[in-house]
Amino acid sequence: MFPGDADELGRDRAAVVMVNSGRTITWGELDQRSRQLANYWYLRGCRPGSHVALFMENVAEFAEVCWAAERSGLYYTPINSHLTSREVAYIVDNSTAECVVTTTRLQETLREALHGVSRHVDVLCVGEDYSDVVNAQLNEQLFDETAGQTMLYSSGTTGVPKGVWRPLSGRHPREVVGIGAAIQMLWGGSPAMRYLSTAPLYHSAPMSFLLGTHRCGGAVYVMEKFDAARAVEALVEYEISHSQWVPTMFSRMLALDSDWRAAHATTAHQFAIHGAAPCPIEVKRAMIEWWGPIVWEYYAGTEGPGSTVISSQEWLARPGSVGRAGTGTLHILSESGEELPVGEIGGVYFESPSASTFEYFGDAKKTDSVRSPDGYSTMGDVGYLDSEGYLYLTDRKAFTIISGGVNVYPQEAENVLLSHTSVHDVVVFGVPDSDLGEVPHAVVELVSGITPSDELADELVRFCREHLSTMKCPRTVSFVDSLERAETGKVAKALVRDQFLSQ
Repeated sequence: MFPGDADELGRDRAAVVMVNSGRTITWGELDQRSRQLANYWYLRGCRPGSHVALFMENVAEFAEVCWAAERSGLYYTPINSHLTSREVAYIVDNSTAECVVTTTRLQETLREALHGVSRHVDVLCVGEDYSDVVNAQLNEQLFDETAGQTMLYSSGTTGVPKGVWRPLSGRHPREVVGIGAAIQMLWGGSPAMRYLSTAPLYHSAPMSFLLGTHRCGGAVYVMEKFDAARAVEALVEYEISHSQWVPTMFSRMLALDSDWRAAHATTAHQFAIHGAAPCPIEVKRAMIEWWGPIVWEYYAGTEGPGSTVISSQEWLARPGSVGRAGTGTLHILSESGEELPVGEIGGVYFESPSASTFEYFGDAKKTDSVRSPDGYSTMGDVGYLDSEGYLYLTDRKAFTIISGGVNVYPQEAENVLLSHTSVHDVVVFGVPDSDLGEVPHAVVELVSGITPSDELADELVRFCREHLSTMKCPRTVSFVDSLERAETGKVAKALVRDQFLSQ
């Protein structure tokens, strides 16, 4: 299903509800407004294969913009609402976006960003001209409906954001695919479902779950911003049947008063789905004890070469596993590309049609770097399979920090800090954090003659935050006389990290 099926779904039924404000978009409104926005883009020359972007926080209009692109064959790129203008400029420019939809809160950042883009980019702003422009469009079909495609940005370990590109499918936008198919097959997706969206919609999984829920005909309840107590209240208030989380959210909810949590029990909640980062065994066990065996985990990535999934019952029998392959076939390969036997640790690869069709936009070299000679693709993780095909991850992507379920790529902060006049060289890596799982830490080798101090450490953190969003910058800084180097002269990043963490 999709908004064009509003008559069948019930035009007055809720499609999107904002949890705090209660603002609601019905299926009829979602159908009309997404069609009108698509017509606006069509009249401005956008055709299947053209690119648009969303620079928005969690607002109801986010769904309208996604569906406008989905029903008109456009590539669409959600942009993290916490990025700086320089970071936004890079993504808008690199993606070739012809139009960006933003919000009042973010429009100044976007305005600054567009100074760094050489071509004209059309802008619509929710809270300013967006509604007037959309409402002025015809509510007639000006184009043949064909499915659009996301192009999300994933930096990998290079520190340079790259768009994850796939060819348009040619399908009709109502076809249930991807997360929507998983929701139907594994988690009872139907028009009766009421899904709680807890995370920023600009991330891959929350946006995919929003669209997947709609393809099942269900209603999406969007938290404007995650708050542990409000999330628990929303489960009860809105009789939520499905929800999606990251482990940090579990930790924050478990920290709430146990009696208060017990008083907010609900029988409507049937499926609590989590991913994005490894979940500590004790945290997951506590969640299952609290909510019962409704907790499901998936392992997947923006690149989408494959996925695994595991139920509570399976996980309790195999703590620490992320499940068996849900899409694609799993392979564990040695560094030379040889298939490894059960129990041996190696690179985690997926074999699937999507594994061989996605590309990093405009970067064939990076695309080739994640493919095996047989055409399997990896998300850069290391692990092993047991005799029943259950996957266990033993390491993260090389040097990638997972903070609160969000990937942070250290080279971006390293590049900024290297431009500081006091810094000779630097390594940034993740250190344990009880709330977010990991946060960035910098180990700095100073220019000769510069004296380490707490004041200089604070200055370097502030300097980084002037150029990058806060989540990408080190929270703490330590100084060393010299950084360990390999025989080639390059800094031995893994050795520096391991030595620091072992202290």
